[in-house]
Formats: sequence, structure tokens, C-alpha cells
Amino acid sequence: MVNIVLVEPEIPANTGNIARTCAATRSRLHLVRPLGFDISDRAVKRAGLDYWHMVDITVYEDLGEFLELHGSEDLWLMTTKAPRTYTEAKFRDGCWLVFGKETAGLPEAMRERYRERCLRIPMRAGARSLNLANSAAIVCYEALRQQGFPELTGAGSMAEGYMT
Repeated sequence: MVNIVLVEPEIPANTGNIARTCAATRSRLHLVRPLGFDISDRAVKRAGLDYWHMVDITVYEDLGEFLELHGSEDLWLMTTKAPRTYTEAKFRDGCWLVFGKETAGLPEAMRERYRERCLRIPMRAGARSLNLANSAAIVCYEALRQQGFPELTGAGSMAEGYMT
């Protein structure tokens, strides 16, 4: 199982896409306020997020509350400023993948506190960053791959089809 944490997400479509990844993978979604959008039942229905009921979601008032509750957990911070790539991490069951807001990333103090837990996704020089939802999907699936895709149907069946 994977926990995906979005710290102060700003773009509703990104969070919606990440929620869909969580629904498909049985991952848990954690949102740290302030949010740049409304996640009330009415707003979710209006947006047509028909999979929202499949998402195990927790909302925290601020980063302090989240860190107080989970700061000693198996946290992995995703940042373009990390020296190591996500493929160098050993993701365990229940790991926490932490992503910052779209315009600013994670706070510097948090990156310093967890310096050895910071990871990046490789990309070409000069590219600022990948889309948040794409980044979350990439790292989530790597974590699940390392865990053997627990409780996911069809794991391996597509690859087997290509092997024949």
C-alpha cells in the first residue's frame, strides 16, 4: 500500500487525476491545507469525479499537523532539487510519497529536515518539472512494482501477453 501526500495542492485537475490513480491502485490520498479548490461532496459531484468514493482520503489543516502525526513514518519527498532518483529508493508497504504544491514545490525547511529522503524524477536539462499528477503516478507505480503490485488484479498479465 502507498500513501500519496499533496502539500497545499493548487490545481483541482491534478488532484482529481491523482485521486483517480489512488482509486485504481488502492493507495491512500492525504491532502494538506490550504487547498486551492473545494472538495465538498457538492463540488466533487459537479466535477464528475465518479471514482471519488473509491478514494481513502484524509485532510490535514496544515503541514505541522501532518508532520506531527506522520513525521517519523517512511516518508519520501519528491523534489526536482534532490540528488537521488526515485529508482534508488526502496519503497516499503505503507510508504509515504510527499509532493509539494505546483507553483513552489515543498518548503525548504522540510526538504532540509528530510534531506536523505528527497528523490527526483530524471528529465532533460532545462525542463522545469513534470506535471504533478504524472509525477505522482510514476512514483506510485514504482513503489507498487517494488511491492509486487499487492491486491491489484492483472498484475503481470499485460506483460505476459507481450512476452508470447
